[in-house]
Amino acid sequence: MGHAGKGGVRLLVVVGLVVVGVGLFLALGPPGLLAKSETPDFCASCHVMEAQYEAWFHQGAHKRIRCVDCHLPNDNLANHYVWKSIDGMKDVVVFHSGRVPDDIRISAHGKAVVQANCVRCHETAVEMIDQKRYCWDCHRRVMHRHAGVPFTR
Repeated sequence: MGHAGKGGVRLLVVVGLVVVGVGLFLALGPPGLLAKSETPDFCASCHVMEAQYEAWFHQGAHKRIRCVDCHLPNDNLANHYVWKSIDGMKDVVVFHSGRVPDDIRISAHGKAVVQANCVRCHETAVEMIDQKRYCWDCHRRVMHRHAGVPFTR
């Protein structure tokens, strides 16, 4: 096996161990932790997300849905929890290492997830629309920073 193949296997093993570890913690950890970690209040408990939380809270129809409904894959439960673990661990490391950027931007993967969730929720409304464009290219108020709340920290 080549050098690149070994790195890929190592990454899969690490990701697998993280997923198993998080799964065991959630299964055996404090009652209700899994459900609590799906709430907007949990997402907002990290102070760097205060502006995003406030923007979501004041955003009309979307304030009735949770952060995870848009920002995590919702095509199947396994994919949802794998990415919840990956994104959650990344956020913990970034926050506790003091490397939180001043301007929080969504990743390419995050954009694809949000787009898929927009289409999933609004399937009948968008079936005749070009879905190659991001929904927020036209619906700018869907983005947290354009929801009418100052986006400063």
